[in-house]
Amino acid sequence: MYNYSVKVRTKAYLWGSSGVIADFDVPLFLIVHNDAWGDPVAISSEASSGATALATLQPGECWTLGLAGLRGVYASCDTDSTVNCMVIAPPNAV
Repeated sequence: MYNYSVKVRTKAYLWGSSGVIADFDVPLFLIVHNDAWGDPVAISSEASSGATALATLQPGECWTLGLAGLRGVYASCDTDSTVNCMVIAPPNAV
């Protein structure tokens, strides 16, 4: 388990990077929580096949997504928000 926070303004990677070219194939999960005093954030993923819009989290909302098959997850926000993240692995996954 690994915890961290990301300040989001315009576009910020929550996991991965625009420079990563290989898709990830380990069954990890990313838990994202939009700060209760922030603004809505749009969550999107990137894979070899392109980018996909996944969800919009309102302030205080939380969501879990699988990272297998992805090379990046990013958040977009027109103003400022802080997204708290946790990467977890199911038992015996890695």
